Amino acid sequence: MRAMVIHGFGGPEVLVPGEIEIPVPGPGEVLIRVAYASVNPADWKAREGWLSRYFEYKFPFVVGFDAAGLIAGVGEGVTDYKIGDRVVTSSNQGIGERGSYAEYLKVVTDRVSHIADSVDFATAASIPTAAVTSWEGLFGTGDLKPGQTVLINGGAGGMGSFAIQFAKNAGVKVAVTCGPKNIDYVKSLGADLAIDYRSQDVLEAVLAWAPGGVDVIMDTVGQGSLQDGIAMTKPGGIIAPIGTLIPDEPQFDAVAAEKRNVRIVPTMSNRMKAGDYMRHIVDLFGKGVFRAPELTGMPLEQADEAHRMVKDGHVRGKIVLHVADL
Repeated sequence: MRAMVIHGFGGPEVLVPGEIEIPVPGPGEVLIRVAYASVNPADWKAREGWLSRYFEYKFPFVVGFDAAGLIAGVGEGVTDYKIGDRVVTSSNQGIGERGSYAEYLKVVTDRVSHIADSVDFATAASIPTAAVTSWEGLFGTGDLKPGQTVLINGGAGGMGSFAIQFAKNAGVKVAVTCGPKNIDYVKSLGADLAIDYRSQDVLEAVLAWAPGGVDVIMDTVGQGSLQDGIAMTKPGGIIAPIGTLIPDEPQFDAVAAEKRNVRIVPTMSNRMKAGDYMRHIVDLFGKGVFRAPELTGMPLEQADEAHRMVKDGHVRGKIVLHVADL
């Protein structure tokens, strides 16, 4: 099968086309013929070897966490899926197996969800990592409730695009930071307040909107980009920084947070809950509750360029790689 593979760690140039064997699903697994795979920041970090602390890479390695397509085979004991079913999945890459930048992908069924005919494959592929992590940050870590307020740092990216919609649908008031070109975009997703971080004082804007501070901050950017985050959070509130794996990344001041009674709870997708979260989110997409973030489609063979764009930042919405017409 066609795949984009790496034979060692390095920059985007190590992503090259390759021909590798089609995997065979084992007990409790399915084989998916991939229509689209989406690109996440975790993908370029996997390409550079950042995940080697969690598993041993076996080269040639295929990166990619997310995919959508058709069931092409089922392993022993699988009864919930049959050949031809339309599905979305999070790959087994997190446990050291090959990822989604390929024509076929083998996965365990606890991270697979049926998708409605009304949800196209590109939209579905954008969901697993970004949407599930956003849901976890808002409602798991953040414990948001109707009527509360949230600040999403980085509202125009993949996670932010989902988080705005999720929070609004839950009856939460939403403020976001973004660049000037994305003001209209985040408002179209439902943001009540869009703050241009380049020209506005974010702290001043937040406190004018939510005197005393917001209930929750979900920080999708990190890297010290929200230095006044604690002062923007009301006493008793929560800051949920999304894990970036970046070493020596500036952290929120734990002492200042304790003095203000603000909890800082780092957030990453919870593998034990991810499947249930994904299936719930996919069901809501099927009912028309949410819409896809802005999607930039690229051929699978341009995965290297997609990685450059994602690492450079400022991609609006999500990049999805087109693998096959299904």
